[in-house]
Order: sequence, then C-alpha cells, then structure tokens
Amino acid sequence: MKKFDKDRLLLAAAGPVLALVSAFVLTMIVLAASGVDPIDPLRIMFEQAGYEDIQVLILNQAGIYYLAALAVAIGFRMNLFNIGVDGQYRLAAMISAVIGAAVTLPGPLQILMIVAVAMLTGAFWAGIAGILKAKRGVSEVVSTIMLNAIATSLIAWLLLPKNLGVQLPGSNDLTTGDIPESGWFPAVEIGPGLEIYGFTFVAFALGVVYWFVLNRTRFGFDLRATGASESAAQASGVDAKKMIMTSMLISGAVAGLTGMPLLLGESHTYNLSFPAGIGFTGITIALLGRNNPLGIFFSALLIAFIDKASAGLDTAGYAKEIGTIMQGLIVIAVVVSYEFVRRYGIRRQQQKVGAELAAGHAIKTDKEVAA
Repeated sequence: MKKFDKDRLLLAAAGPVLALVSAFVLTMIVLAASGVDPIDPLRIMFEQAGYEDIQVLILNQAGIYYLAALAVAIGFRMNLFNIGVDGQYRLAAMISAVIGAAVTLPGPLQILMIVAVAMLTGAFWAGIAGILKAKRGVSEVVSTIMLNAIATSLIAWLLLPKNLGVQLPGSNDLTTGDIPESGWFPAVEIGPGLEIYGFTFVAFALGVVYWFVLNRTRFGFDLRATGASESAAQASGVDAKKMIMTSMLISGAVAGLTGMPLLLGESHTYNLSFPAGIGFTGITIALLGRNNPLGIFFSALLIAFIDKASAGLDTAGYAKEIGTIMQGLIVIAVVVSYEFVRRYGIRRQQQKVGAELAAGHAIKTDKEVAA
C-alpha cells in the first residue's frame, strides 16, 4: 500500500515537473532559433524577481490568478470545463464596482456588500451555462465561450455615459465611479509605496476552504464522484443534475471574487483598462497545479513571476513578449506531458497487475504439484 501511494505521488509530481522543464527547454530553443541569447533573458528575469517591488507585484498578481484558477478547478473536479471565468470575473467586477460607488455603508459592511454582489453576479452568469447543461445537455464549453462574448459586449454597453459609466473631464476613459474609502480592503504595507493587497490573503485562505470542502465533506465526495462517473454517482443516489448546477454556481461565485484584490486594493473603480484574459490564464494554472490548492498556489506564483519579471526585458533590449511565449509553451507542455504521464501510469499499473496475476498463478501451480 505504501509503495502504491509512493508511485502515485511520483506520477502526480512528474507531470508538472516534466511540463516546466520541457517549457523552459523549448523556450531556449525558440530563442536560439530566433537569434536571441537563450540564457540572458532568463537571467534578467530572475534578477528582476530579486527586487522587492517586483516581488510585491508578483504576490499581488498571484492572488488574482489563484482565485481564477480555483474557479476553474472547481469545474474540473466536476468534469466541467468552465471557460467562462473571464467573463464572469469581469462582469462581477463591473457590477460590484457600480453598486460600491452608488451605495455607501459603514466600515466592513461596504466591503461585504461589494464582495457579495461580485459573488452573486459571477454565480448568476455561470448559472446560465449550468442550467443549459443540466436541463438541455448543452456543452458548457460552448455556452461559456458565448457568454464570455456576451459579457464583453454587455460591459461595454453598461459603461456608456448614458447608462452606468462615468467619463472623466478631459479623458477618453470610462469608469464606474470611485468606491468610497469605506470599501477599500486594508493592505499590508511592507515598505514605502509597497503594499500587498489584503484580499490576496483571503484568496489563499480560500484554497484551504477548497481543500477542506473537497476532501472532508459529503458534498466534496459527491462532487468528485459525479465528476469521475456520472452514472455511478446517480446509481449511488447522487443527483447529477443538481451537482452540475451547484458546481457551476460555486465556480462562478469564486470567479466573481477574482477581480476583488485589484478592485478593493488598488483601482477602486472599474474602467476600460481593467485586465482581461485572467480567466484563461486561470485554466493554465489549474491544469499545471493538477487542481490541487497547493499546486495551484505554486503555479500561480510561477505565471505571475513570468508576467512581472518579463516586463523588464525591453529595457535590456529583449522583447517582453518572451514571457508570453513561455506561458504558451507551458500550456502545450502541460497537455503533452500529462498525457504522457497518464499513459505511462496506465502501462505501469497493467504491468503490476500482470505480475501479481502471474505470481498468484505460480503459487497455485506449486500447491497443485505439492498436492
């Protein structure tokens, strides 16, 4: 039993390790083929990560990525591919920013209201895909992709000055108005001008909640069982359609929190420059982290490191898009390496079963001879 657990642990670690090594090797090959020094850009990125301000940026970005990846991972554990995290997060950030700027409550109540609105908005938008999946069998991949496009257009329409948007004098930017200071989440100051978003720690704490619910509750068992085999779960009394709806609602609610570190910690408004594409990055991080909260944490740090450390490459004469290339190669390497490890694990298990059957047959033959 111990040996089985050891083998399983090694196989689980082999996937991400092989993916990362492959991605870095492929990056160096691409750089060398382009006539660029394959080592120097990586050296500069690691040097950048040594600066305290870059470290703060990495940690803040990792918190945002962590929430997006958790939202994706919840769907993955249910065998659902929630590609709509990006639309759910941006729509939730926009609506919560509008409510936060329009309504003023005392102290923590303002923050709680904004967070609740974000979660409800994200859950509502993901719930549309959940209903289509549970009631009509519509693929969540198709519906969430379409809902992303609808969310983008809806946000653009709502941000018009004639609707909910505010255009500052002398600016082309459109915002939702500023959230009052009572709605600012307290930050952790580690130096002059260096602050870690307070909501970053909430994000990492949600990882513990995710682990506990998934591994120590009946709901988590039902979710994992339904994701592994919907028919088997139904045979054991689990309502698969209800689990689909519940999982999509929870995934959407967590996706709604993705924008909270930035909204409550720095921008205090939603505008045209609010980052897009974070939900898609969350898919990469969830895959690389194997849907495990600890694995997702380190994956979020890695992707955030690539994001922020590569920003300084242009000052050294290199294209900062090298970081984007690395992230893209990581995605490809994750898919290939995980499939390779999966097939290797199946072959290894078949070999072990074959060896055990052969050993059992040999023992039986010896007993027959002795008899």
